[in-house]
Amino acid sequence: MTPGSRSHDLDARPELLDAERILAALSPGARRAIARLVIHTEIDSTNRYLMREAARGAPCGTLCLAECQTAGRGRLGRPWISPCGSNLYLSMLWRYSAPPAALGGFSLVAGAVVADVLRRIGAEGLALKWPNDLLWGRRKLGGMLLEVAGEAQGPCALVVGVGINVGMAPDQGRVIDQPWVDLAEVLGHPRFGRNALAALVAEALIDAFERFGREGLTPFLALWAEFDAFRGEQVRLLLSDREIRGRVLGIASDGALRLDTADGEMRFHAGEVSLRRDVEAEVAGEGEGEGEGER
Repeated sequence: MTPGSRSHDLDARPELLDAERILAALSPGARRAIARLVIHTEIDSTNRYLMREAARGAPCGTLCLAECQTAGRGRLGRPWISPCGSNLYLSMLWRYSAPPAALGGFSLVAGAVVADVLRRIGAEGLALKWPNDLLWGRRKLGGMLLEVAGEAQGPCALVVGVGINVGMAPDQGRVIDQPWVDLAEVLGHPRFGRNALAALVAEALIDAFERFGREGLTPFLALWAEFDAFRGEQVRLLLSDREIRGRVLGIASDGALRLDTADGEMRFHAGEVSLRRDVEAEVAGEGEGEGEGER
């Protein structure tokens, strides 16, 4: 089978998540960094669970996965479709002495390292849409959700959620209101082991948490740029009370989106805007492809 074709074995039993298999696939250092690993058959949201646990004092390095989410969330509170046994729903808690404001750029870090993980297992043509969407062929493959709680001057608890479509049947994704794709189609074979994938993602996040704590966002910017889906393209940014159009210049050193507008360069931070491709510019020949939204 060639990449891009879709062939799901709907009769195959899904690989259930297994804590022992996940831990066995980690390096010794990553295993030591995981203070607690919890797997739920069903939960409202892995991120919500860890935010509740963080408030109760859960330790740094708590990892949560679920077979199914009943109230999965994407950015800006949008629902994240979470069928049972089909995809990866993973969240991790990390604690920093820094204030919450210092961690805003970590959504870019998470996107970059997750894209790199998938590239290393053979996924080609991946792209990141600022601030937190993982795309393939302009279709949604995954996304990251960053949530922070803590004192204004620190310390704080950071929860990073990662959702990846692994092997989702067409009927499971019928309610998704934008083009989507799964890892089975990207890799060209029906299933990739979710336990192995969970271990790879967890290991990458642990390394990123630790490095970010030492060096900040800077060492991750070049990796993010390798997957930048919109650099040089005309886009529309939708704020709560206005729309801004311009050409994407890339990402600033603090993670802000740099946009070349009629009024000069402007910068926008995660959580303030929603990014859409500029359809009018595409009609004029300045770009190609379909628009993408949050899921």
